[in-house]
Amino acid sequence: MSIAPAGGGASVARFLVERADDEAERARGLMNRREMAADAGMIFVYPAERAVAFWMHDTLIPLDMIFADARGRIVTLHENAHPLDDTPIPSGAPVRYVLEINGGQARVLGLAPGMVLRLPRCWTE
Repeated sequence: MSIAPAGGGASVARFLVERADDEAERARGLMNRREMAADAGMIFVYPAERAVAFWMHDTLIPLDMIFADARGRIVTLHENAHPLDDTPIPSGAPVRYVLEINGGQARVLGLAPGMVLRLPRCWTE
């Protein structure tokens, strides 16, 4: 998957992501991983838009969380979520997708609300 500017154009980032699209996969997420490749991540896919909250329970690496609506448009970001922290991190708006990448990457890549996640068509239908 990739991330593009709001108006379209060339991707600013590409990631090889694992997909978590059922309750068990979403609950497990990236827990207990000691490292993740720079171009890797996990995308959480919900059947419909809804407000969500994440936490870092048993997650050992800092993560950036990118919350996107049903069109893939980034609505909010949370940078550098702290490992092992049980404090809820709310989406702030209804979302259908949450992309987790290594902590600090969103800032390095210049990711911001309004940018668009480009997802395989089968994930968006």
